[in-house]
Amino acid sequence: MGNSVSSRHFRQAIACDYEQIQRIYAHARALMAKNGNPTQWGDSFPLADTVRRDIAAGRTMLLVDNEASNEAGAEGSTGDGIAQERILAQFVLCPGDDPTYREIDGNWLDDDPYVTIHRIASSGLVARVAYDCLKWAVEQYGNVRIDTHPNNMAMQHVIERSGFVRCGLISLLDRETDKTRIAYQRHNR
Repeated sequence: MGNSVSSRHFRQAIACDYEQIQRIYAHARALMAKNGNPTQWGDSFPLADTVRRDIAAGRTMLLVDNEASNEAGAEGSTGDGIAQERILAQFVLCPGDDPTYREIDGNWLDDDPYVTIHRIASSGLVARVAYDCLKWAVEQYGNVRIDTHPNNMAMQHVIERSGFVRCGLISLLDRETDKTRIAYQRHNR
C-alpha cells in the first residue's frame, strides 16, 4: 500500500479554474435532479457569465487539497508521489447587503452586517465537504446567511446540522417561476 498525504485549504478561484468549476456545477445539477430537486438549478444554472463574473470579482472560494500518492491509479495521482491539487468543493461568498434578503416571510436573527453563501457545490471526491465550507465561512465572518430550495433536502440537512437557524422564506428576484427559497442564518457573536 502506498503512502498518501492530504492537505486541505481554502483559496479564491482564478480564471484557469473555470472549466473545472463548470464540471463541478454540472455534477451538482445532475445529483440534485437525481435526488428529487431538478428545478433548483435546472440544466444551465449558474450561467457561464455569472461563473466568470464571480471568479473575476474574487467571490468564488474553493476547498482544495493536495493529494500525493505513490499508488498509480489513485484519484488525482500519477503514481509518482507528486501532489496534485483537487477541487473538493466550491461556493460563492458575497459580503454586504443581499437584495434578495431584504424581504423575508419570517425574521432574520439580526440586522448586523453579514456575508451570504451562494452556489455551494461538491465535486463528489470527498464526503461532507459542504460542512467544511459552512464552518470556514462562519469562522471567517461570524455572521452568515444562506438559502436553499424547499426540495433540496440534502442541503437543508447540511445547513441545519451546521448550526444555522431557519429564519423563513425568501423570494428570488432574478426568477419568474420557482422563486421560493428557505432562508437560514448563523451568527457567532
